[in-house]
Amino acid sequence: MEKSNKDLLRGGQFIVKETQCKDVFTPEDFSEEQKMMKEAVIEFNDREIIPNRAKFEAKDYALTETCMKKAGELGFLGVSVPETYGGLGMDFVSTMLTCDYISSGTGSFSTAFGAHTGIGTMPITLYGTEEQKQKYVPKLATGEWFGAYALTEPGAGSDANSGKTTATLSEDGKSYKINGQKMWISNAGFCQLFIVFARIEDDKNITGFILENDPNNGITLGEEEHKLGIRASSTRQVFFNDTIIPIENMLSERGNGFKIAMNSLNIGRIKLAAACLDSQRRITTTGVQYALERKQFKTPIADFGAIKVKLAEMATNTYAGESATYRAAKDIEDRIALRKAAGNTDQEAELKAVEEYAIECSILKVAVSEDVQKCADEGIQIFGGMGFSEDTPMEAAWRDARITRIYEGTNEINRMHCVGMLVKKAMKGHVDLLGPATAVGNELMSIPSFDTPDYSELFSEEKEMIAKLKKVFLLVAGAAVQKFGTEIDKEQQLLLAASDILIEIYMAESTILRTEKNAKRFGEDTQKTQIAMAKLYLYHTVDIVEKNGKESIISFAEGDEQRMMLMGLRRFTKYVNYPDIVDIRREIAEKVKAEKQYCF
Repeated sequence: MEKSNKDLLRGGQFIVKETQCKDVFTPEDFSEEQKMMKEAVIEFNDREIIPNRAKFEAKDYALTETCMKKAGELGFLGVSVPETYGGLGMDFVSTMLTCDYISSGTGSFSTAFGAHTGIGTMPITLYGTEEQKQKYVPKLATGEWFGAYALTEPGAGSDANSGKTTATLSEDGKSYKINGQKMWISNAGFCQLFIVFARIEDDKNITGFILENDPNNGITLGEEEHKLGIRASSTRQVFFNDTIIPIENMLSERGNGFKIAMNSLNIGRIKLAAACLDSQRRITTTGVQYALERKQFKTPIADFGAIKVKLAEMATNTYAGESATYRAAKDIEDRIALRKAAGNTDQEAELKAVEEYAIECSILKVAVSEDVQKCADEGIQIFGGMGFSEDTPMEAAWRDARITRIYEGTNEINRMHCVGMLVKKAMKGHVDLLGPATAVGNELMSIPSFDTPDYSELFSEEKEMIAKLKKVFLLVAGAAVQKFGTEIDKEQQLLLAASDILIEIYMAESTILRTEKNAKRFGEDTQKTQIAMAKLYLYHTVDIVEKNGKESIISFAEGDEQRMMLMGLRRFTKYVNYPDIVDIRREIAEKVKAEKQYCF
């Protein structure tokens, strides 16, 4: 059902408004077309990527390029590209599930795929002129050409706009001469096209350009970088020495490069979250299968409580990541549809829609990238000594997962980013934080109710807990903004703590809403394990919120204010009926064991 502006929450509004389960999209809502695409991608992965893991680990860059060409022939590189330019023109959720299921075989191929389809192609489809799109996008969509994104420099990482690469206009005004150095450029070794960023004269902001990769045009490459993980992903330095770019290859307007970079990263962040999901599914499946086969003291280690804890947590975090990622993906898709209906072009609609949910994109990037690392780490532990060996897949999964917390903006940057953006939205009037924060303050001054609540309905206590956790965020963020004002961006430790509260609320709420929706339509009996996972995830969320809330309050409040806020924190993080986490973990693990795989 199409959503209206009234029905669809704006980005960040989840923290001040209640979302109904009927209004969230879940993986169980995939259309038949999307299910077919999912199966096609899984089949490709199982045929071309998984059997060649050892070659990828041996730095077979040619294999990565070959697999990319095969992905292009099957249309996977052009899923999000409009049909006009040789792509499949599929919706945003379909682009996400493609990224999800194609990314689990090895981080090397996943990185090449993501760099090409995302930051290598997308800036042209979203910012290019019609001539630029007609010239370049069809080649990129089919895999005839591969793209790379040349932004990072030795002195410009998180501070992307500080790059020193220069663009100098020729005397005849027909071209720019590029000079500078870029580093950590994915796909550099086999790409035919760079999206390169440089500064014109003393401009405040950098400018984007489309550059064809011609070694006779002053372009030289460094040697392949030897990396901890993603070993067969081509990663090189790129040097520009009087490299000529025709003036018509400027991407968007002069000085618009920083905006291109930031908006490209927003899309990259949510797609990176998707790219971590199937890795978690496969690691969990591999872990439980090994645990069922491996015997110690004449007992499969899967029967030991210590291993059950790991299996339960791995499955739960995977399920939560799926729930939140596809919730946000559909919100973006619906916002795109609304903007198109309002008269926006395809480019404007997608740009504005993703920008609207930049907070959720950062939340997902942080949460899912950290969960895939935990999942791989526990996978190694389940395998024991064998997990540390290159003969098993766990150590490669762990190494590949490590980069996800760094690229598309480090997790520290994204943590501060999501809270900072929320505060800016509040100042612009897009999200009302002041009203709800004031209401929470008033609530603390009132006498709490001692009535026994009715928790007879599924998730009634859990949903009330989510509402209380939102009050914690409003309590902390409201007081912090009042104290520090526009200087709050300098309080990085406080922002990190507040962001963990915000992140965990979104993830826990998404998990509960997905499960509630499916329980209502499929029956609670079919969702027993999912209900257990939702409760387990929320239990951890309460602990994280309490810890970070306490740390935050103590850091800036004193005396009576501090005592009042800490009292509120205790009130808002207290269960009426604590869940039996030991029993819940056991239930989840037994389900995974019985199915011998991640099965949700």
